[in-house]
Amino acid sequence: MEIKQIKTNKKDFLDLLLLADEQEDMIDNYLERGDMFALYDEDLKSICVVTDEGKGTYELQSLATYEQFQGKGYGKKLVSYVADYYKEKGSTMLVGTGDVPWILRFYESCGFVRAYRLENFFIEQYDHPIYDEGIQLKDKVFLTMELRAE
Repeated sequence: MEIKQIKTNKKDFLDLLLLADEQEDMIDNYLERGDMFALYDEDLKSICVVTDEGKGTYELQSLATYEQFQGKGYGKKLVSYVADYYKEKGSTMLVGTGDVPWILRFYESCGFVRAYRLENFFIEQYDHPIYDEGIQLKDKVFLTMELRAE
């Protein structure tokens, strides 16, 4: 297993990014200003983008694993890697996601805790309804993780 930072041609990974955020112009809002990390286990399994939000806060964006490889620990490994990568650079890792129980449980299992929500974010910011496992996404839930140098 290997994790690589992707510095060029980030749009080449759009198929995987769209699994996490299905509206391309929303991805465009952070893709080029963010650091992209790709996890390979023989071939590409997972990807994420991390943006610097200032004041020691980094935001995990578009964490995605190809569907056939979900549940095998790749996403968790990538979260652990980026949390470790940024612990010398900042104090907080933030992630915003849909209000879907399994997604929230995943991030909590990675060490995130629920912080706040933006009501109606997905309704107001996206040009079409977004669904996950039959649940229409409305609010964006933010979770945080403290980053500590050990």
